[in-house]
Amino acid sequence: MAIRKKKKIFAERNLLIILIIIWMFLAFATKGTFSSFSNITNLLRQSAINGVVAIGMTFIIITGGIDLSVGSVVGLSGMIYAILTSSRGDFQLPSFVAIAVALAISAVIGLVNGIAVHDGKVPAFIATLGMMTLVRGLIMYLSSGRMVTGVPLGFREFAVDTFLGIPALVWTWLIIAIVTAFILKYTKFGRNLYAIGSNVEAARLSGINIRINMYGFYSLAALLSGIGGLMLATRMAAGVPTGGQGYELDAIASVVIGGASLNGGVGTILGTVLGALIIQTIRNGGNLLGVDPFIMQIIIGAIIILAVFFDQYIKTREKGKGIKKLFKREA
Repeated sequence: MAIRKKKKIFAERNLLIILIIIWMFLAFATKGTFSSFSNITNLLRQSAINGVVAIGMTFIIITGGIDLSVGSVVGLSGMIYAILTSSRGDFQLPSFVAIAVALAISAVIGLVNGIAVHDGKVPAFIATLGMMTLVRGLIMYLSSGRMVTGVPLGFREFAVDTFLGIPALVWTWLIIAIVTAFILKYTKFGRNLYAIGSNVEAARLSGINIRINMYGFYSLAALLSGIGGLMLATRMAAGVPTGGQGYELDAIASVVIGGASLNGGVGTILGTVLGALIIQTIRNGGNLLGVDPFIMQIIIGAIIILAVFFDQYIKTREKGKGIKKLFKREA
């Protein structure tokens, strides 16, 4: 455990160093434009939404699974809120009620994913791919493919509100990161997550209720995506039919770059937060430098492939060392 903890700290420290180097390079290359207060604030706001969704994805990837429906849940949550509170609708619900409804529906979608994966034995990739398509279709049906505007003024203002100079969206991300990091490190729920991701059969034999925990992991991931959807809706001041598209890929990229293993059992919230910041920094810097957006997509894709490659390389090397030690003992 001590060795694993040291490896995590080492990986997170490396990510922080990489992020600082990128920031310094962009500050120099853009002649200070990147490091301006307004740009950094904008970068953090952009990172916050994907960052919250990525934290939810962290729980799923640590189990060795994947959730492709998170982007669609982002779009649905914002759309439900807009429909229920829009001044253009036939009726209006109080803002807090609409938020509760949007988050409850998001959590239920996650629960259905968990049931499909655990009880239905459907591969997580297929189950969540189907849910992604289903939810995206539901968004288009509810909105008729149009933006829904007229959300309450107080909700719209949340996107530009600040506290101690830090945007409210970033505070939301920070609070969620702290709470979920605490859950992973100090609660039975978090310990169960790593146990299931490392070896599901061993976890079962040790008395862990796999079903209930899987329901909880997928529900929590979808709930956080729902929160991300509300954050996106307040930033757009509307429910957007295409809202959340591609967020699942950014979330996966953030988690993988943050050091989590697609094989399960490895991952941290801090790593994911740093991964989300690195991705958004590259995008932001690319825009300031006038790099073609399609080229930026290629670069981010290459980074994801390299991150997965190094993860597999390290695991293969450690496995080889373990086999060599075993042979030495037998000899």
